[in-house]
Amino acid sequence: MSSILSNVLPAPEDPVLSVIFACRDDPCPVKLNLIAGAYRTEEGKPLVLEVVRRAEQQLANDLSCDKGYLPIDGLADFNKLSAKLILGDDSHAMEDNRVVTIQCLSGTGSLRVGAEFLAKHHEQRVVFVPNPTWGNHPFIFTLAGLCVEYFRYYDPQTRGLDFEGMLEDLGAAPSGAIVVLQSCAHNPTGIDPTLEQWEKIRQIVRSKGLLPFFDNAYQRLVSIMKSNMPLFNLNFHGFATGNLDSDAQSVCMFVADGGECLIAQSFAKNMGLYGERIGALTIVCTSKDVARKVHSQVLLVVRPMYLSPPIHGASIVTAILKNSDMYKDWTIELKGMADRIISMRQQLYEAIQARGTPGDWSHIIKQIGMFSFTGLNEKQVRWLAKEYHIYMTYDGRISIASLSSKTVPQLADAIHAAVTRIA
Repeated sequence: MSSILSNVLPAPEDPVLSVIFACRDDPCPVKLNLIAGAYRTEEGKPLVLEVVRRAEQQLANDLSCDKGYLPIDGLADFNKLSAKLILGDDSHAMEDNRVVTIQCLSGTGSLRVGAEFLAKHHEQRVVFVPNPTWGNHPFIFTLAGLCVEYFRYYDPQTRGLDFEGMLEDLGAAPSGAIVVLQSCAHNPTGIDPTLEQWEKIRQIVRSKGLLPFFDNAYQRLVSIMKSNMPLFNLNFHGFATGNLDSDAQSVCMFVADGGECLIAQSFAKNMGLYGERIGALTIVCTSKDVARKVHSQVLLVVRPMYLSPPIHGASIVTAILKNSDMYKDWTIELKGMADRIISMRQQLYEAIQARGTPGDWSHIIKQIGMFSFTGLNEKQVRWLAKEYHIYMTYDGRISIASLSSKTVPQLADAIHAAVTRIA
C-alpha cells in the first residue's frame, strides 16, 4: 500500500535537539549534560519546592476542587495574581482596567498566543529579536507569519552587552516594529542592561513607536540573585528592596509611561513547574475600551489552538501567590536556589583561574541567571563532547543550574583543555 505521507521530507537538523540526542545516546557513565534550562539539585535531580507540595496537598484535600474545563482565558484568580506579580501592587494600568491577562501554556505558549494575535491585528509584520536570543524565539514568530530580524546585543570581544549597537539597530527599525526584550537573565548570554540602559532603551522604543514584547521567564529568582541584602530585608511583592535592580523593573518602566506592551510570563523556573506548562500573557493597553476589544480577539486566537488551559498548575500558582505565608516560603526556597546557582558560578570561575586557563573568565561571575555564555566556540564545544562527554549548545552556552560541586572540576579541566588545545 502506498503511503499518502511518503512525500514528507525529513526536518532539517535542529542544532539544540541534535546535542540533546547525542547526550542522551552517549553511554559514558560520567557524561555531563549542561544543555537544558532546568534547575537541578546538588545531586543532579529535579527539585520540587516544598511550598509546591504543600499547595498540591491543600488542593487534594479541598473537595470543592474539580477537573472541569477552565474558561478560555484561564483561571481568573491566577490571571489577576500573575498580572499583579509582574506589574506590582500599585499598578495604575491595572487600576484603570486597561490590562488583559490570559492563562497560557507556560512562556512558550504565551509567546505563541501573543505572536498569533499580533500577526492578525498589528499592521507591522517585522519583529526584532536580540542577537543572540533563545533559540525558540525565531521559530515562534516565523510560524505565526511574522518576519524576524535581529538587533545587536552581545559583544564577543568584551563578552558583554553591545549597548551602542543595540540602540543603533533599534533606532533604525521601522516604526511600529515589534521588539522582543528579555526582562531579566537574558538567554543565552546571562547579560542584562543596567537600569540606566533600560531607560535609554525605553526612550528609543517609544520615540520610534516600536511595540515591546517582554519575555519574562525568570521573575523573582533573578531579583534574589541581584540582592546583596539579608533575607529579612526582602519585601514580598516580588522585588528586592533597597536600590532596586529587580527583574520586573524593566517592564514597569514601560508600563509606567502609559504605552502599550506585551508580557509573556512563565512559572516553570521560578516555581519549578516545568511539566505543568503554566504561564500567562499580559497585554497592557492604552485604555479600558482597547483592552476590552483586545481581550475578545485574544480569545479567538486561543479557542482553535487549545481551547482551554490546564487547571492544575494554575491552581498551584494561585494557592501560593494568594497566601502570604506560602508566598514568603516560596521566596525563601527561591533564595536557596539562587544561592546555589551563584555558588556554582563562583566555584567554576575559581576552578578555571586555579588551572591558569588563558583568558579573562570574569564574565562567568558577572553574568546572571541560569545560563552562562562561556565564550567557547563551536569547534571547542564539539571537541568537549567527543573527548570529555560534556554537552552544551554549539554557541558555548551552559546551564549553571545543572552544575554541582562534584562536576565543576570536571568542567574546569575540560575547558582548560579545550582552550589550550583547540584554537
